[in-house]
Amino acid sequence: MKLLLLSSLLALATAPAVLAQAPTAANTIKTKVKPEGQPSVKTKTTPAASAAPVAGPSDAMIDAKANALTANMQQNLGLSPQQTEKIRAINRRGVDNVETARVRYRTDPRKLAGVVESIGSSRLSAIKEVLTPAQFQKYQRKREEKMGVPNVQGVQGNPAPGLGSGGDQ
Repeated sequence: MKLLLLSSLLALATAPAVLAQAPTAANTIKTKVKPEGQPSVKTKTTPAASAAPVAGPSDAMIDAKANALTANMQQNLGLSPQQTEKIRAINRRGVDNVETARVRYRTDPRKLAGVVESIGSSRLSAIKEVLTPAQFQKYQRKREEKMGVPNVQGVQGNPAPGLGSGGDQ
């Protein structure tokens, strides 16, 4: 039994030396051997980042999405030429930031959702500065319909169970 354990430890001890000689940068190998009396041997292998970086969104695709958003807003809100150009710049910046975030946080959906929400809120505030109050109200109404957000009257329903009405004191 001891001979088997010693021979396996010897094989594990020489494995990193053999791997170090091989020109492979694709894997990082960490080996942890417990002291005598504890039979388990742990090996952790983590693949390195892929050799080819993931390409980001193309400028043509970003421009196409931003132009489509702008054309839709121009048609539905009756934007002036000055407003159209400002909105186009806002939309382009927003689409570019979202597409870049999708590439950067493709493995972390929670982080991606937070970043996209932040981008959306800053885009919304920039749009609010460009539009007239009537245009912005119409924009908000259309946006809420599209996104399925309940209107303000729907939010003012009954209090959550257990919270009471506030007058129980």
